[in-house]
Amino acid sequence: MAKVYKADLHIHTCLSPCGDLKMSPKNIIEQVLKNNIDIIAICDHNSAKNVSAVIKAAQNKNVYVIPGMEISSSEEVHILALFENIESAIEMEKLVYENLQGFNDPDLFGMQIIANEFDEVEGFEEKLLIGAVSLSIDQVVDFIHQLNGLAIASHIDKQNYSVISQLGFVPENIKFDALEISTNIDLTNAKNMFNEYSKIPFLTNSDAHFIEEVGKVTNNFLLEYPSFNEIRKALKNEDRRKIVI
Repeated sequence: MAKVYKADLHIHTCLSPCGDLKMSPKNIIEQVLKNNIDIIAICDHNSAKNVSAVIKAAQNKNVYVIPGMEISSSEEVHILALFENIESAIEMEKLVYENLQGFNDPDLFGMQIIANEFDEVEGFEEKLLIGAVSLSIDQVVDFIHQLNGLAIASHIDKQNYSVISQLGFVPENIKFDALEISTNIDLTNAKNMFNEYSKIPFLTNSDAHFIEEVGKVTNNFLLEYPSFNEIRKALKNEDRRKIVI
């Protein structure tokens, strides 16, 4: 029987250089439970290194964790890549790393901590995760879809690192599965502001970089059960699955 599930599909961990050190796998799951969130997606900048730890931290906690990452294209457009399984996320990460130049300066950009499910530090990512890959926006979206993933345009209302801020519009040939609105604007006003893109589903996520931001805004999905494919159906408004406003 279908029911409404609460989801925040854009959460960073301490792996993202701009993420707070308290954004550890265990802390994130504790905050998710505190806010009664059913589904989350872990989307660190250009990496999926902490996804497995968050999935393990969520075991037996009634929280469904979607593997993902937030990729910065060559145009510096941020794109959420969500996947059904960790293997696909790792495959995407491999492609991203092959096209990501430079090394991180922790003093300048912040530490990039690889943690385990017990919030123990296992290492530090040396790649410059805050950078952009040498792949165009259409290449990034195509690769996400080749891996059967969902491609979501990040925070389209923001003045930086969004498809609209960088290109001026959402190209018709780029087949986004959804458009994300930031916490700076409510969904109703966003739909009026971006009415020309009304055929594409709108989502609103926290884009949390600090623990208190987790679940600041969420989406409600009518699903049979929490799963990646159920969310895909909801975005397509298929089989009575849908986004509940």
